[in-house]
Amino acid sequence: MNDPTFILNLLLALPLIASLIIPMVPTDKDARGAAIGFCLAMLGLSLFLWSRFDSSTSGMQFVTIQPWITTPVQISYNIGVDGLSLAMVLLTTVVTLMAVLASYTINKRGKLYYSLVMLLTFSVLGVFVSQNLVQFFVMYELELVPMYFLIAIWGGPKRGYAAMKFLLYTFFGGVIMLAGLLYTYVQLGMIDPTSATFDMGLLATSANQLPAAAQSIACLAFFLSFIIKLPSVPFHTWLPDAHVEAPTPISMILAGLLLKMGSYGLVRICMGFFPAFFVEYGQGVVALGAINILWGAIACLVQKDMKRIIAFSSVSHMGFILLGIGCLSNTAVNGAIFQMLSHGFISALLFFLVGTVYERCHTRLLPEIGGGLAFKMPVLFYFWMFGTMANLGLPALSGFVGEVTVFYGAITSPLAYWPLTGDFVRGWTYAAALGVVLTAGYMLWLLKRLFYGPEQEKWKGHLYDATGTEKLVATCLSVLILAFGVYPLWLSNIYSRVGDRITDSILSRSHISFNQDI
Repeated sequence: MNDPTFILNLLLALPLIASLIIPMVPTDKDARGAAIGFCLAMLGLSLFLWSRFDSSTSGMQFVTIQPWITTPVQISYNIGVDGLSLAMVLLTTVVTLMAVLASYTINKRGKLYYSLVMLLTFSVLGVFVSQNLVQFFVMYELELVPMYFLIAIWGGPKRGYAAMKFLLYTFFGGVIMLAGLLYTYVQLGMIDPTSATFDMGLLATSANQLPAAAQSIACLAFFLSFIIKLPSVPFHTWLPDAHVEAPTPISMILAGLLLKMGSYGLVRICMGFFPAFFVEYGQGVVALGAINILWGAIACLVQKDMKRIIAFSSVSHMGFILLGIGCLSNTAVNGAIFQMLSHGFISALLFFLVGTVYERCHTRLLPEIGGGLAFKMPVLFYFWMFGTMANLGLPALSGFVGEVTVFYGAITSPLAYWPLTGDFVRGWTYAAALGVVLTAGYMLWLLKRLFYGPEQEKWKGHLYDATGTEKLVATCLSVLILAFGVYPLWLSNIYSRVGDRITDSILSRSHISFNQDI
């Protein structure tokens, strides 16, 4: 039981086992208790792996490889973690536990609900630990099934439309990924039949030996698939609809985990396998990231629905990840990874807080709420203020660390100083900085319209402050946001060597010469 390799396999299997056991418990209340128990066990296992992880190396650890399919191609059950994978596993187990605790509002078909949440967790964990590309693809697509039903059954009035839109967008992304996967395999086989493989560890070495044109075509397929999931402009329109209609705990998982599957794929596969793409088009990725930051922030300024504001805010903050990975800078890439993790905690907290207001007011529209909620909800007002400050990047909170690291890495990156790209990259970076100002504007505006002003007569007798469960969920997420903001090395020490290795691999193939130690 003390073998980390066995523990990793058990961690992956546990949510799948839970999804099969939970439907057999007697009542919905028992289903909730069982789900919480399984989530606590998964969190404990992930913390054990963290304690046994050697952060001084960038390689895979706790690896298990077992033959799965041998004819006509070799496909193995292959799992393991490096620093990047382990950080995402920790994020997954924390956010899932918080979402299950926040599911006290689910009052129908509870056994099916918790079973689907566990199946969703299995697929998300499978994405982060899979080291076989076919296995990665299967896990990546598997999450469509539980997420579709979680929105379609427990969602809002337009849940059918939102669930179908989510399914169509992400399924289309999966088709593109499958095309890129097969194209890469065939291209490797044409060069050398023995080098054709789905092993992601081997692909990190062999795929970057493909001609630049083949790398660009293959990477473009993966890139499009991942930015649909991220999501990025212009493929972002499914996200606000899905968030608005999804129940609060599912919005927490959607923003905290599912979007990170896209950003994880961008770093692990696009950057790790196809360096030629980023050498040629890195500045375009920077521009796309800046556009996301600005577009999402501007969209927030005209929304009246609280959930739509936080949803478009997610689009904006995902732009920092694109900005960071496009800069070809160790600092910016590691900042982008930190932003993935930080946004996972902050977005989960904000969507949870939106849900607490909705439970009391039964509306998410700011004009209908009218403000003045702080009189009857002082504790929730405190958590709202904390989440707002984290989202706008207040120093000493994790949101600040991710954003400032990305910006520093961007303005000191190779592309920012190379004559042919310098003005372009610096210009888009400065434009992206405007998004930080806009974020402060729409978040403070949201806080003001909810809590400030005179107490509304219509809410007297209807409002109450945070319950024990609400305090627990909000406190846990807030403590993590504060801890990683005050001492970010707790996170960055896990994954930084992976980010450095991937970026150095790209720069070693680049015609750009730059001293990274500015």
